[in-house]
Amino acid sequence: MRVLVVGATGQLGQALQDELRVRHVIAYDRQRLDITNRAVTRRVIEQAKPDVVINAAAYTRVDQAESDHDTAYRVNALGPQNLALATASLDIPLLHVSTDYVFDGTQEFPYHEFDRPNPTSVYGKSKLAGEEIVRATTQRHFIVRTAWLYHTRGQNFPKTIYGLAQQSQVRVVSDQWGSPTYAPHLARAINTLLDTEAYGTFHLAGSGGTSWYGFTQELFQRLGVQAEVSPVVTTEFPRPAPRPAYAILTTLQDPSIILPPWQEGVAEFAKAFGNNRSLTTI
Repeated sequence: MRVLVVGATGQLGQALQDELRVRHVIAYDRQRLDITNRAVTRRVIEQAKPDVVINAAAYTRVDQAESDHDTAYRVNALGPQNLALATASLDIPLLHVSTDYVFDGTQEFPYHEFDRPNPTSVYGKSKLAGEEIVRATTQRHFIVRTAWLYHTRGQNFPKTIYGLAQQSQVRVVSDQWGSPTYAPHLARAINTLLDTEAYGTFHLAGSGGTSWYGFTQELFQRLGVQAEVSPVVTTEFPRPAPRPAYAILTTLQDPSIILPPWQEGVAEFAKAFGNNRSLTTI
């Protein structure tokens, strides 16, 4: 199987290249494939002749999106539209990665694939627009929603909070809940999904859920960090974009394609990260 991965330099893009190495992987970053350009997108896909396209590219600057609407929608909605048009015309499946931010976070129990989205941020609205366009444009689609993605590569929450561990006290939000997802676990699940024709929407995130505070406590324990962690509420850290207060993801789909508990992802991250603390600079 020839797999074209879009968004090659992102956390998931890199994890996918590692996971799919036994397949024929063609990986493009933004410089080699600008998905906001329809003609270029069509030409590149035609030339690559993939059996499936994975869109792991996204505009993920959640706060900046509030004042940069056009860029967010170009990347998160127009880009998927161009990929969907090209793959549909060539009868190639498209796997598009989305986010928990399509939900408003007001629910008090985990969100499954059939819960109604209601994004409150520009980022979430642009990602939902991308989902809707993919569904409307190509029947052969997988839409994979994930959450709180992190990896030993790239910049992310675990690395940032570890960098703050030298302070006498680390203050972390305790009233936002989600499903931390280790990128290699997500890549493994996507690899399994590619061998099916179970087209539709899937929630693939670390099983279970926690707060950013709980995530930090688990991470520090695994890394042997002794810093004091203090819980705070969201209002103490005002940000331009609203965050879902509760966006733990669960699934009603194929039980054979479920990610491990989120704690296992933290354990694997801590093991890899602990062996090379210089990863903080990658």
